[in-house]
Amino acid sequence: MNPEISRLSNGLTIISDPMPGLESAAIGVWVNTGARNETPSQMGVSHMLEHMAFKGTATRSARAISEEIEAVGGVLNAYTSREQTAFHARILKADVPLALALLGDILVNPAFAEEEIARERQVVLQEIGQARDTPDDIIFDHLQAAIYPDQPMGWPILGEEKTVSSFSREMLRAYMASNYRAGGVTLVASGAVMHDQLVALAERAFADFAPGTASAPLPALYSGGDARFVEDLEQAHIAFAFPGLSNSDPDYYVGQLYTAALGGGMSSRLFQEAREKRGLCYSIYAFTSGFQDNGFLSVYVGTGEAEAAEIAAVVAGEMEAMAGNLSEAELARARAQLKASLLMGLERPAGRMEQIAGQLFALGRVQPPSEIIAQLDAIDLGAVKRYAGRVVETGKSAIAAIGPIARLENHERFARRFGGGDMPQAAE
Repeated sequence: MNPEISRLSNGLTIISDPMPGLESAAIGVWVNTGARNETPSQMGVSHMLEHMAFKGTATRSARAISEEIEAVGGVLNAYTSREQTAFHARILKADVPLALALLGDILVNPAFAEEEIARERQVVLQEIGQARDTPDDIIFDHLQAAIYPDQPMGWPILGEEKTVSSFSREMLRAYMASNYRAGGVTLVASGAVMHDQLVALAERAFADFAPGTASAPLPALYSGGDARFVEDLEQAHIAFAFPGLSNSDPDYYVGQLYTAALGGGMSSRLFQEAREKRGLCYSIYAFTSGFQDNGFLSVYVGTGEAEAAEIAAVVAGEMEAMAGNLSEAELARARAQLKASLLMGLERPAGRMEQIAGQLFALGRVQPPSEIIAQLDAIDLGAVKRYAGRVVETGKSAIAAIGPIARLENHERFARRFGGGDMPQAAE
């Protein structure tokens, strides 16, 4: 990977990552604005803008946008996260100009027609309802709210019925004008692309993007808490969380190795103990969420009503044990998993594009794969054990649970296993 970087006069960053021999390309535009940039009345507006980008421009109808990209076999899509909104295309080499033209048009010239806003508002409300009907999805919104109560980082990305129902053309335009600024926008292209062509096309497509950057979001303050919702479900969906690392922390890859060994695959501690040995669950895994100034480690479990009584102790026990008896073999497997994931991702244009965009946002630069592998190789068993000890001793755990959870260990007892701390009021 040898990306080339340029900046337009308005501040928009362009990164090209040619992959010789390919006939296709992945092109994406990342806007450094997401759910955490919103105010209470704007909750969900970043996600609404993601939807509205495809609903017509000054020169193209919503149907024309979809027909143009699909006429060449391409795909145009988008997503909203806590900190960014991304718009991306997958196309053949000859259709790179079309992809740039479409991406530029939907971001620079959105029409925000009133009838389209009304229609898409209903679509988003349906999406919110669908998420609430999917417990192994909505559980993570509840966990985010328990970790970051009463702050934008804890709000649902989709928003709520009240806020989504209030979105107007004027609000969408005002939010976009304040937050979609060229200095906080990055265009990344991987695959069959040429840097000079990309810059020339971007100059035309994004010349009218306003310069400057959006205001910085409020700091994310990890609190920890408890959110429980008793529902008539077949399974209990439980997520535990602990303070973690930002995506630019020097120990970021130490935390990644720990998480992989704890719950990153079928050979991990949690899978072996909770599922293979005890039969307590079908699904159990660990993951990390890193943001610019904060982060958390989480464990998800889908289990039965009776088994829920045991699961908290098993999770806590395995996490405590890792600080003392994590083995070289476990660390080697975790390291191999991370290396394989990194290198396999580099074989796909979309994977490379995502990696580059994420690295630039987190670190302000593109990190060569060889540098990441060297960092992983340099982390020894002692470093991961010390990190495991920090997790166990840090306190401020969080729990979110949905379903038949009456027998799930209460938060106060669970927190005492991890250094205790103040116990926020549970949500019922």
